[in-house]
Amino acid sequence: MFKNGFKMVRSGFTLAEVLITLGIIGVVAAMTMPTLMNATNGAQYKTAYKKALSVISQAVVLNLALDDYDLGTTTSTGTGSGDFSVFTLLNKRTNVVRNAIGAIDGYKVILRGEGEGTVDSQGTQVDAPESSNYTVFFNDGIMFTFKGAAQNCTKSKVMVDDEPADNTNCRGFIDVNGTKAPNRETVCSRGSGDNCVVDSPADIYPVVFYDQGIYPATDAGRAILYKK
Repeated sequence: MFKNGFKMVRSGFTLAEVLITLGIIGVVAAMTMPTLMNATNGAQYKTAYKKALSVISQAVVLNLALDDYDLGTTTSTGTGSGDFSVFTLLNKRTNVVRNAIGAIDGYKVILRGEGEGTVDSQGTQVDAPESSNYTVFFNDGIMFTFKGAAQNCTKSKVMVDDEPADNTNCRGFIDVNGTKAPNRETVCSRGSGDNCVVDSPADIYPVVFYDQGIYPATDAGRAILYKK
């Protein structure tokens, strides 16, 4: 009988090689996952913000058709069903699941220079909303906070040289995921005005509203809404 002169070779990886490979994959995943998650969250925030502006504006137009008043012809700041107010309009024409007046327990926001109640431009955590504000919570988790004194919100009273007037009551902010974190205003990562670039959208967007619509009150909000 002749013996085969070829030696059998078994292919495969040693335990050490497998562990090293898994370790490398783990390090790469740890480095890339936060970036991917931030990008995903940012896209969701942008979509929810645009949806909120659209829903509120459509509600105003619908109310004008059915009840013959819009934001510019509101004559009350009340919360009753018969009041011609921003609060009543939103509750009648949108899917509001909850209302709040004044501060919300445990809810704080970080505002960065252009938003409601800003203290400085470095990022200050403040209680929000203000004690006189109204907040409506929509059924999709978005919340809208606005000044309780808002009424008769016409463009001529709200805007000066195409910028929101400092003393207008017709302003507030949208938090696209309600009271959930990060509760931080979206700001320009670089540039300003038409050159504003937002790399990391957050969940809070200051807005102004007048006549038949609601609009961004900051460069970052305009960049999110109008730029591709």
